Amino acid sequence: MNQKNRMMFQMFEWYLPGDGKNWNRFRAKAYELADAGVTMVWMPPAYKGMGGMNDVGYGVYDIYDLGEFDQKGTIPTKYGTKDEYFKAIRAFHDQGVQVLADIVLNHKMGADGPEAVEGYEVAYDNRNFKMSDKICATAFTQFNFDGRGNAYSPFKWNHNHFKSVDYTERDGQGRNGIFLFEGKNWARDVDNENGNFDYLMGADIDLENPEVREELIRFGKWYYHFADIDGFRLDAVKHMSAGFYKDWIQEIRDFSGEEAFTVAEFWSGDLGKLRNYIHQTEGKINLFDVPLHMNFANISNANGQFDMAKLFDNTLTGVDSWHAVTFVDNHDTQPGQALGTWVSDWFKPIAYAIILLQEKGIPCVFYGDYYGVNDPEHEVKPVAQLNTLMKLRKTHAYGMQHDYFDHFDVVGFTREGENEANGLALLCSDGPEGSKWMEVGKHHAGQYFVDALNPDLGRVQINQDGWGEFRVRGGSVSVWIPSGKAVLEVKISLKQIFGVVKKIGQWIFNNKKHK
Repeated sequence: MNQKNRMMFQMFEWYLPGDGKNWNRFRAKAYELADAGVTMVWMPPAYKGMGGMNDVGYGVYDIYDLGEFDQKGTIPTKYGTKDEYFKAIRAFHDQGVQVLADIVLNHKMGADGPEAVEGYEVAYDNRNFKMSDKICATAFTQFNFDGRGNAYSPFKWNHNHFKSVDYTERDGQGRNGIFLFEGKNWARDVDNENGNFDYLMGADIDLENPEVREELIRFGKWYYHFADIDGFRLDAVKHMSAGFYKDWIQEIRDFSGEEAFTVAEFWSGDLGKLRNYIHQTEGKINLFDVPLHMNFANISNANGQFDMAKLFDNTLTGVDSWHAVTFVDNHDTQPGQALGTWVSDWFKPIAYAIILLQEKGIPCVFYGDYYGVNDPEHEVKPVAQLNTLMKLRKTHAYGMQHDYFDHFDVVGFTREGENEANGLALLCSDGPEGSKWMEVGKHHAGQYFVDALNPDLGRVQINQDGWGEFRVRGGSVSVWIPSGKAVLEVKISLKQIFGVVKKIGQWIFNNKKHK
């Protein structure tokens, strides 16, 4: 695959219809997205969730059931059957687009049966604090997968393979609360929120159990080969052992002999925590740049009071762009979901222009921003000119970058391009209109640049030193690109010059002949 200008596309949003036809819908979009410049698609979790066809995929039940077995009241998942999933993958491969699988190995839900367990209630806001003496209880931790049997894997899960649950029964009553099993300890290489953030939801998988580690590594190799995928998006890694995923990724790379590109969700605005996780995994995993997303959300709600010059301060893109995957919004931030950090509509084109056209990081476009969300309670409209911005990344976002994050409101950058036909100058403002002299390279001297998003802004001619004065309307973004008109005019003038020279030569020849 062409490594230049990688672009990821999140191929789902939270409120897609639960009719089992989504793999077919995705397959039909393969050509369109490839044409727009997408090089990787992040598919939703493909395996059976506890909610059957109503499960987005994060309530994981059986990781080996990709819509093939009659479990949880259905054969297909919310997205369709295994065969339809494979056809969608092939459709993207046919367009030269890589496919990333969403992997959720933190927890399991929807158990097939209960077991007697012993353990302790721990405080929600300090999981290191035991609130009770040892308690005997019933937990739902048996996973037998009767609908699948031993197909693909004979492994059956029981309480020994988990650390904790958030629901138990004792004395004939159900009780909510985090229940840590006797003999189990929280992993140390996880986030320290709430004292220790090993536990998230459901039956928390014990990644320190040798049987579990062996099974999950085997699963990863099986999935990579069986579904013919190209890499992974890892869910909820702030709750999971960094050491486990460091080994897991390396095992799959050794098995496949391929890059197995991997990006993980570590949901934190603390840059230090993101960098620590990258260090703990020895740089094998990229992370979504959550701090940059939070800056976008803050800017969009700050009424022009955010210092745009500090946009990349304390972001992963700003200090380690090699491991950064940039994004504006995703399924967890969209309206109706828990995170509540949705970027306001007016700022979306600016944010997407910034992540798509700069050289730093790999941008990820959200399905809901591109296609919209038609859910009546959580409507999202497609972002204006997002397709244009994506294609500009494909055609123009090349060459050396010059940054101009030097003003409270009006900031931008340029890309010199690889030749006279590409390169660009981006200027944006979260407040009043403005202009800025910016360098695009001497090879553009004499050329005219036009705003690809706002053609009515006229044109800018590049001076002999490769600079031009570019402008932008208030609360907007402009992307100036070579129009080729100045080059054409130079060619015409050269043609005229050659014509004059020819006439002079002819006159000299005729004059000598007459003499």
